[in-house]
Amino acid sequence: MQITTVEEAKRFYPLFGLGANVALIFSGRTVKYFSNLRKNLGPRVDGWAISLKGMMSIVVLMGFTICFLYWWVNKFVPLPTRSWKKKEKPKMGTMESLKFLVSSRYIRDLATLVVAYGISINLVEVTWKSKLKAQFPSPNEYSSFMGDFSTATGIATFTMMLLSQFIFDKYGWGVAAKITPTVLLLTGVGFFSLILFGDPLGPALAEFGMTPLLAAVYVGAMQNIFSKSAKYSLFDPCKEMAYIPLDEDTKVKGKAAIDVVCNPLGKSGGALIQQFMILTFGSLANSTPYLGGILLMIVFTWLSAAKSLDTQFTALRREEELEKEMERDAVKIPVVSEPRNDSVANSSLLNAASDDSTGSSSDTSTPRNIYKTED
Repeated sequence: MQITTVEEAKRFYPLFGLGANVALIFSGRTVKYFSNLRKNLGPRVDGWAISLKGMMSIVVLMGFTICFLYWWVNKFVPLPTRSWKKKEKPKMGTMESLKFLVSSRYIRDLATLVVAYGISINLVEVTWKSKLKAQFPSPNEYSSFMGDFSTATGIATFTMMLLSQFIFDKYGWGVAAKITPTVLLLTGVGFFSLILFGDPLGPALAEFGMTPLLAAVYVGAMQNIFSKSAKYSLFDPCKEMAYIPLDEDTKVKGKAAIDVVCNPLGKSGGALIQQFMILTFGSLANSTPYLGGILLMIVFTWLSAAKSLDTQFTALRREEELEKEMERDAVKIPVVSEPRNDSVANSSLLNAASDDSTGSSSDTSTPRNIYKTED
């Protein structure tokens, strides 16, 4: 049962993840703190082991907290009574899902968005983490950097979620859906350019105290931070809002088809592409130029699907608004029944009677005429 309109979704969908991203900020600071403990320890003490034990202790403590909260909610919080039965999600196999995706252009474009994001973020993230390990070979240094990365991701996502309502209201669904691939495109060009053409840029980067590898790590971090913040604050709400104007059957089957085919394909597609490239060219470093080219093709396909989906989404919304406007007009206009034949006859009789009464009254008001006729 659909109880949320597109306008309400623009306001509320991006705000659901605020709590999770506040937690991401604090978790990043916690990782940073434990990673820096090694600086205050002796030379023979394994700093990474101390850091790992501290972080895992917090993980276990938070796990027990979640178990307690789950028990408390089930024990003391009454469940609300529902007035309707939840509609069961149809179980669709892989072939049925593929047939449904091929048959519906709207769902096919939406599926393209999901698959393109999964492949793109996988291609970028794996390449970036390989450079990150080369720059920070120590586990503590790597963990410390990832703590800063988590904090920055949480802050950026929190900020984008607050701005997302303005973006939806000011620029609409289409612009919001294109921001995530545009961010990946711009930052991806910068990241792969530093990897491929880093040596000629070395002297210029040295003036800023950076090597080409460190610059690539920072640009890759910015790419992951901004792309993930755009994904959580704009891409996910856009994806959920795209289902709202659909009829119930298409909505349920479309979600099922995307869950069965597109989500796994997006997550594993990038890994399969990289494995093929490594087997073909011998290493991830040798296949980097080709991965950059594949990323460009996927992002351009993503942008094209977003544009097509925006056109269809806008048309469906107009139809929905027109139907609602017609319903409101039908409620406002009072229904006037047509007069029946007998009522028409009665009204004519009443008019005739009123004419007779008017004539008689006029006769009684002029008695001189009567006397004159008698003479």
